[in-house]
Amino acid sequence: MLKEFREFALRGNVVDLAVGVIIGVAFGAIVTSLVQDIFSPIIGLVTGGTDFSGLYIQLSGDAGPDATLEQAQAAGATLAYGSFLTALINFIIVAFVLFLVIKAMNRMKRKAPPVPTIPPKEEVLLTEIRDAIRQRPVV
Repeated sequence: MLKEFREFALRGNVVDLAVGVIIGVAFGAIVTSLVQDIFSPIIGLVTGGTDFSGLYIQLSGDAGPDATLEQAQAAGATLAYGSFLTALINFIIVAFVLFLVIKAMNRMKRKAPPVPTIPPKEEVLLTEIRDAIRQRPVV
């Protein structure tokens, strides 16, 4: 059983997946920082500092008009649509930033040099025959 596990764990696909997950986690931290530290303050400035995460609709109970989301949730059933809006906005920002990063990485990749095509021997022979016929004097 140990031998089978070792073979499974050392397969190329599993190792590649592990490397991908580790790089993904590190890249996720970079993207999260980019969103939270750079883009979110800009969006907050544009929207006037509105924090959507505290928006809710009280479905049951009475927390009062000035209650926070936590107080409303403690008072009864609460539809916290602001948290969803915040998560949706963050997702859109992260997706857009990843799109830009991948687009930039694709531009930076070197294009493979064109592979010279070697014509088949028959084509070379036919070309030589054609050229020889053209060079013969016309009678």
